[in-house]
Amino acid sequence: MKSRILVAVSSPWASEKLVGPIADLAARLDAEVLVSHVATLQEADEHEADATQRGEQTLQLLTKGLHDAGVVTEGIMLFSDDTAKAILNTAHARNCTMIVLGLTGKGVLKRLIAGDVPTNIIRSADMPVMLCPANWDGTI
Repeated sequence: MKSRILVAVSSPWASEKLVGPIADLAARLDAEVLVSHVATLQEADEHEADATQRGEQTLQLLTKGLHDAGVVTEGIMLFSDDTAKAILNTAHARNCTMIVLGLTGKGVLKRLIAGDVPTNIIRSADMPVMLCPANWDGTI
């Protein structure tokens, strides 16, 4: 069975930063990549259409970059109030063998308020989870 990596990204900025490292990882593992974004409202007065548009842009940047690098890639937009659960359920439903999370530059206070998605995924995952810090700029 071919490896399949689920990459969850939260912003266009994270997508741009992850193209090189994820292309490198996928090539080393001979893996397909499923890029996911969970559309959530970021501000109380934000409209659903804004969240969807931001999500589509986020998905397009990473899927196109990986495709251009020769990686078999699929993008999928998820809608949920529970980001961690949506990512884990999708990883299981799509038979993924690993989850990669592109971390944002959120501080501890923002994570406490918004919920710490990476921690929730790591605690619940039954497959490897790799975290790519916001300030990391290397290859794997």
